[in-house]
Amino acid sequence: MRVRNLALTATVAALAAAGLTLPLAGPASAASTLKDDFNGDGYRDLAVGAPNSNSVTVTYGSASGVSASRAVTVTQETAGVPGATEPGDEFGENVSTGDVNGDGYADLIVGAPGEQVSGRPSGSVTVIKGGKNGFTGGSYVVHAPSDTAGRFGEATAWTDLDYDGSPQLAVISGDNWWFYAGSGANDSRPVGLEVHFLPKDVRLEGMVAGNFKYKDGVGFVLYGERADGGAYTAHMSGGVGDYGYGAEVLAEGDDPTATRHAATAGDVNGDGYDDLITGNHRNSGGGKGGSVTVRLGGDGTFGAPVTYNQDSPGVPGADEADDGFGDSVSAGDVTGDGLADLAVGAPGETVGAVEGAGSVTLLKSTAGKFTSGQSWHQETEGVPGVAETGDHFGTSVRLKDINKNGRADLSTGATGEDIGSTQDVGAVWVLRGTTTGLTSSYAASFNGKDFGVGGTDAGFGHTLR
Repeated sequence: MRVRNLALTATVAALAAAGLTLPLAGPASAASTLKDDFNGDGYRDLAVGAPNSNSVTVTYGSASGVSASRAVTVTQETAGVPGATEPGDEFGENVSTGDVNGDGYADLIVGAPGEQVSGRPSGSVTVIKGGKNGFTGGSYVVHAPSDTAGRFGEATAWTDLDYDGSPQLAVISGDNWWFYAGSGANDSRPVGLEVHFLPKDVRLEGMVAGNFKYKDGVGFVLYGERADGGAYTAHMSGGVGDYGYGAEVLAEGDDPTATRHAATAGDVNGDGYDDLITGNHRNSGGGKGGSVTVRLGGDGTFGAPVTYNQDSPGVPGADEADDGFGDSVSAGDVTGDGLADLAVGAPGETVGAVEGAGSVTLLKSTAGKFTSGQSWHQETEGVPGVAETGDHFGTSVRLKDINKNGRADLSTGATGEDIGSTQDVGAVWVLRGTTTGLTSSYAASFNGKDFGVGGTDAGFGHTLR
């Protein structure tokens, strides 16, 4: 693979030694209502997980977006963070955010499903407290309960599962799920949720929460793989005393609308219900290069699934084998019109003659339908870098308003990006949202080496939150 350096902002050397108390510019307030504002300055922050390197890097938002000069990397070797970094922990495999202790600052919730603790199944979840001066201590770890085969922390969510007005931590492992009641996630008594609906020997891979069927109540979609290799996607409702009741299998087996690995929630048609979008690139029937399926939420029910691939009208590109269209998905309002748009990663996409360079497609919502879009990659004008074999641009995607202009910005990772002579370090790009869609003007990019996460196969950008 040909290697090269990204164009980067200055202050790279300072970042590696920044530690957890990186001074932050601008006023801070302890009254932020944003679930991902770690320093309380009123801007959403971007967390980047690199589980191959057992680290999470947080880049702080601002009016000018994110910058490599305002960031901090946390690991299990960081002062105040429990545990010790060990090969295979996968610290950063997933990241959630929320104000766990109610102090007005978002906290970082990090899953490490490979963590090994003597006498326990594998996996842990670490909560790292945010604050005015960054992450300053008070962290704690939740270990795997005994009633699981392991990989506790495969996915997490911070949401009001039981409708009591206060959010709780929900966690899945490979074959089970729980929530933690009380005023904080450090309540060590896990409440086992309903699991009788799960297929025997299922391997759960992810979870997404949303107000899919009830505007005033949250539901969960769990997804993964059955023992026979078939995909599995199911919805279950929350509610007081009914944790996981009313399970509904949405799709499974060879159904092309079932997903093993990618899902997101957002209101694409503006009716007040969250809608479910899944990425289905490994299933046949939805397009040989992958597809995405939209299920509109509604009063007590989902609408019929509608599937899009790169041969659908208005969707850029062509449906080609191994594109991986739908390998990552994220919903967010890029144009500011009140409707969630959809970012779809295709990390296997061939760009020109370059195989596996990868791309991201933004599909704009029109009353909940996706009939127009634009693709972005490293050969798009204004996007830093050069498309190279195996970059896998689009491995991860996240839509969120980082610069507080009312329009979601796109963050995307490329875990196969080489930096200098070091292979697969990984990198992240951020493109700004505008009233007409994304723009490459003022595009930002940074890579793992900027934050001391720079070894071979570091995989920086695997996870975005």
